[in-house]
Amino acid sequence: MSKRALNGRKRLIVGVTGATGFVYAERTLRLLREMGVETHLVMSRAAELTREYESPLSRDEVHALADHVHAIADVGASISSGSFRTLGMLVVPCSMRTVGEIASGVTSTLLTRAADVVLKERLPLVLMVRETPLNLIHLRNMTTVTEAGAVVFPPVPAFYAKPQSLEEMVDHSVSRALDQFGLDTERIEAWRDMQHVRAA
Repeated sequence: MSKRALNGRKRLIVGVTGATGFVYAERTLRLLREMGVETHLVMSRAAELTREYESPLSRDEVHALADHVHAIADVGASISSGSFRTLGMLVVPCSMRTVGEIASGVTSTLLTRAADVVLKERLPLVLMVRETPLNLIHLRNMTTVTEAGAVVFPPVPAFYAKPQSLEEMVDHSVSRALDQFGLDTERIEAWRDMQHVRAA
């Protein structure tokens, strides 16, 4: 763990934007709860709209999956301060607007403020970006945030794992993203282990 190692329960900030893929946010919160990780959720206004389109869960049901929920406009919340110790932040899914704000360093909401704080504290910031095709502005912004220390992590399906359901595909992507924080969901096998099993 980094110099900001936590004493006691692990905490992770989970940001949710309006990009398609709300199921990734839901599974992230469920898996983190299973692992006993304290979650601090902040959702953009667009994320609430995407939830209505893509998920059967109500706003309250989603909020109930997190330990703490912060209003998007509450820039004075705990997660806006570098003194609030966490493992870092996962933005899932992450819109290109959010990437652009983080890249510019001019943050207008608690979500992008928290991401900016995580970067300045040299903690992991993982952005599960959702957009295609990518234009040059998207690519340049992703380069900028990568140079600043973020991890650009599109949720690309891994078909070598032979997923049997959409849930398995989603869990694999989320588990790989959580690996970036040293969190093991025990939902995926290492490639070398899979090869040994097949050889046997």
